[in-house]
Amino acid sequence: MVNLHFTIDMKSIKFKILALFTFLFVITNVFAHKPVEPPVPGRESAPPPVGVPIDGGLGWLLLLGSAYGVYNLKKNKKT
Repeated sequence: MVNLHFTIDMKSIKFKILALFTFLFVITNVFAHKPVEPPVPGRESAPPPVGVPIDGGLGWLLLLGSAYGVYNLKKNKKT
């Protein structure tokens, strides 16, 4: 018989979750930026650059901060 029992390593799970959040954070920031158009010939000054949205990573920061707070609360209750 073949033993199909796999052990789950917590370090690999934490690494995969961290890699997933990092990937999602980078992708959302890449697509949040709008390319700046070149200036129109004949104008004295170029138009001001397009601003970055304020909520670029604020949602992720709040989500991860909340998850970390819940983790700390649960960890402190066990001890």
